[in-house]
Amino acid sequence: MESIKSFDLTKKITATLFYLFDLIILTGGFGYDFSTPEIDINQALNVVGTNLVRYGVTSFCPTLITQPSSNYRMLLPRMKRGPIIGGANILGIHVEGPFINPEKKGAHPERYIQNEINSIEQIEQYYHDLSNVSIMTIAPELDRNNVCKQLVCKGIVVSLGHSNACLDDSENAFRNGASMITHLFNAMPLFHHRDPGLLGLLTIDSERQMYYGIIADGIHTHYSALRLAFYANRTGMVLVSDAISAAGLETGLHKIGCEMIEIKNDHAYLAGTNTLCGSIATLDHCVRYLQSKVPDCSIVDAIECATLHPARVLGIEHRKGTLEFGADADFIILNDQLEILSTFVAGKCVFIDSERMKQMKIEINKVFCT
Repeated sequence: MESIKSFDLTKKITATLFYLFDLIILTGGFGYDFSTPEIDINQALNVVGTNLVRYGVTSFCPTLITQPSSNYRMLLPRMKRGPIIGGANILGIHVEGPFINPEKKGAHPERYIQNEINSIEQIEQYYHDLSNVSIMTIAPELDRNNVCKQLVCKGIVVSLGHSNACLDDSENAFRNGASMITHLFNAMPLFHHRDPGLLGLLTIDSERQMYYGIIADGIHTHYSALRLAFYANRTGMVLVSDAISAAGLETGLHKIGCEMIEIKNDHAYLAGTNTLCGSIATLDHCVRYLQSKVPDCSIVDAIECATLHPARVLGIEHRKGTLEFGADADFIILNDQLEILSTFVAGKCVFIDSERMKQMKIEINKVFCT
């Protein structure tokens, strides 16, 4: 299966085509937070989707974090799968919470966390509508009735995270169909040699692949930890951005919700402090960071972590994450530094970096119209 091709565009330079999408951790961006019920969610999705293509993202899964049941009832039915005109496709929603361990809540509001999973009916009642949900993060230690298996039977990808699970609970969830770990190393216990917990799933002995999301932004995950994960299970690595609503905003002060956020040095801080308030990394940055920091990670390896692997998580590798005949015509053009030159969705050009194209003496119309 091909996810990358190189070709000579003008007999002067070599460029590369590949397919890139942000599978899960994207709670917002460009000033919008998907988990804010009072926003116009359609407008938010359109703004984010049309801006993501600047960074080579052709499809994405918006994330809703822990919140009251009434908010899910309001938001989930309106966040439908499908194309965004001039932007990236929505492949379904990732619900991250509220069925998580409060001891590993991270930035999730504790008052809405549900610390037991008793039945599929409980989950359906809380979310009200699961028809647009593609991925659900749960803490496996909360599931004592094997509800995970029922979620998988409904076509939902179960990801394990925000958890204090021991290895036995983690392996039980895997046997019941869980196939991914949410943002590896974050919101979970540190590795312990007697009980590695969720981290132990990286080396589980099974013919079925265990995937894991990882934030390769140089902030959430040290490059040494990135190397450990890659060497332990390179075919399961899925790059995610964990981008918050401040992602994509320019350097300076911005009001987001009731907070003032300062963007400086490619980091987001609470204004007037040195407190990080989330990731503003873009996925193309994560690809470059992975490839530059892991010595045995080739360009193809890094790209497949953002293309083929996430497509396999969702079971759509026949049409996404590949350049094979019959697949969706989503691809990007990039230079030798893995910088985005142009993005195509469904065969249509939705973004061109004209300045970089001029510098490389590429005429996009001649490339694709002759």
